[in-house]
Parts: sequence; C-alpha cells; structure tokens
Amino acid sequence: MIRIALIDDHAMTRAGLREFFAGQPDFLVIAEAASGRQAVDIVRSGDVDVIILDISMPDQNGMDALKAIKARAPKLPVLILSALPEENYARMVLRWGASGYVSKTCEPVELIAAVRTVFAGRKYITPLVAEQLADGINATAEAPVHENLSERELQVFIRLAKGENTRQVAVGMSLSPQTVSTYALRVKAKLNLNSNAELTYYALKNGMIQ
Repeated sequence: MIRIALIDDHAMTRAGLREFFAGQPDFLVIAEAASGRQAVDIVRSGDVDVIILDISMPDQNGMDALKAIKARAPKLPVLILSALPEENYARMVLRWGASGYVSKTCEPVELIAAVRTVFAGRKYITPLVAEQLADGINATAEAPVHENLSERELQVFIRLAKGENTRQVAVGMSLSPQTVSTYALRVKAKLNLNSNAELTYYALKNGMIQ
C-alpha cells in the first residue's frame, strides 16, 4: 500500500482526490490537511509514504511547507499538485527537493503514474519539464529573471506579491523584519522593480500567483 497524505486548502479537491484514489488497489489516503503547517504535523507521525502538496495555501504556503518537510524527512517523496503554471514552478520545486510536479489539469492516469513513480524513489518529470531542463543546459542566460532568485528571496517575493506586509512575512518565515526588508531590497534590485505593487504585477504577469 502507498500511504498518501493530501495537502490542499480546498476541501472539494481533497474529497475528489480521496474518492479517485479509493479506486486504486495500492493507494490509501491516511491523512489530509488544509495548510502547510498541518502538513508538517502529519510528517511528524512518520506514517506517510507520499505527500501530495499544493503550492497556494493559507498559513504556511506550499513552498515553505516543502522546505520544512524536507528538513524533517529528507527522503519522503513530495509530489506537487498545483493549478499554477508548470513552466514557472516545476524546475524550482524540483531544485528544492520535490519529487515531481503535476498540474491539476492533468489526465488522471498521469497523476497515478506520478504517485507510483515518486513512491518508487524516482523523480516524476513531465515532457515539458524535461525539455526545459535540456534547454537549460545551453540556455541558462535565457531563463526568467526570477529563476535567479535564491530560495529565501523567492519565498519573500511570493509573500509580498500576494499582499503581505513586512511584519507578516517576518512572522510567517520566522525572520526579523530587518532581514525581510533586506531580502525585499535584493529581490527588487534583481528584478529591476521599485515597489510591492510592481512585484505583484510581475508575479501575476508571469503566472506565479493567482
């Protein structure tokens, strides 16, 4: 049995996945959560074989949760299932330790294959991501500017782009406001942006937030 934890803030999405997985003889959903913080609590139990994690969630978002999960359980497969564009996020989450990235618009058979692949200890890489990785070998300079951000810079960027203020970002990431301000300045400099409103516009234009 592949013991699965579903992490998504939409109850209907979790219910649909639970019902769908019930039709697979080797799948068993043993836990559900609506936030990244709850996901970390599930990992502490040690009973899960695969985490299916959304990126866009309240409280602690999926990217923060991914980092926390991998810090506590480095070998636990985390499969990202998101409505956000694969071309903008897949390579980044793979770099941070995710075992794969699947779009919520994918065919059901693809999701099943992805779960079984990551459970077996392999990475699940779609043809699109494989092509991006191959192109990146010889075209690194053509990558979107935000892909040059560090992990922390990107986390701060996404939170600010979603409308959080410096204090909220600091609390959410367990950083000091001064540190958050420093990261924000670096992000704006690297992206050649001047304000949080411009950060939001950039993120929306590049499909990084909804």
